[in-house]
Amino acid sequence: MTANTPATPTAPAVGAATTDAPPADARALGLAHYAARGVLEQILARYGVTFQQQVVLRAAATAQTPPTPDGLVAEVRGTLKADPVDIRSVVDGLLVKGLLAADGAHLPATDAGRELLAAVGVAGAPVSARIWGGIPADDLAATGRVLALVTERADAEFAALTEG
Repeated sequence: MTANTPATPTAPAVGAATTDAPPADARALGLAHYAARGVLEQILARYGVTFQQQVVLRAAATAQTPPTPDGLVAEVRGTLKADPVDIRSVVDGLLVKGLLAADGAHLPATDAGRELLAAVGVAGAPVSARIWGGIPADDLAATGRVLALVTERADAEFAALTEG
């Protein structure tokens, strides 16, 4: 650069971390959540399922023992903080699609449900690698600790607000 050439600031590379990033707060958390959820919803749409359906199906498929309808609704409510009536509607939709099965008092994921979750996992893996790749392990560990604490505190506030 010569004395007569004005300095041109360069933008950080796409995906590069900046040292002047704002501190984490509820807005930053929300933006990250909705950005990631938007990506996942695009992948799920290819398979004809919604975000809520995937959450319910995953809860059933990963349970140690097949859940009861009430147990499944309670678990998903704890995760999504959604209305139990809405969750029951999602469960009903998964039964109709054959992704969950009524087995006595339990609702196990069907082979088709587990296959769908596996296919979504395969489709999402390269996208997830691009999103999370290159973030230093120490940053991920610190973020994990902060998010666990925020989740714990928000769950306590949610419980206090919904008691009664």
